[in-house]
Amino acid sequence: MTIHKILKYLALVIGVIGLILLGRIIMTYDDAIESSAATQQSVVTPFLWLAYIVMAVILVLVIFFVIKGLFRGNIKNTLISVGAFLLIVAVAYVLSDGTQKTLKDGEILSASTDHWVGA
Repeated sequence: MTIHKILKYLALVIGVIGLILLGRIIMTYDDAIESSAATQQSVVTPFLWLAYIVMAVILVLVIFFVIKGLFRGNIKNTLISVGAFLLIVAVAYVLSDGTQKTLKDGEILSASTDHWVGA
């Protein structure tokens, strides 16, 4: 079996599980979910865990194929692209406002955090 067929079947299984969990959420209705913590735990939490698992699988596959592509391709062009991206992030960080602010809930946003939000 090729990797394409395996990933195709894995995506199909995850999609079916996601549809079943989504159907459970839709059948429960919003009011019941909002009013009961036990309902939230039994209905919404499995859907969130499925999302976490899908995200982890995606990250692992992306990292695997990026590293595989780095060793097979031209590393000079890759390093130039990564350097250009880091330069853009650095310029955006420096040019952002970076002032301490008070949020709506009374918490204080530090100047460094404001820099990152602005970047």
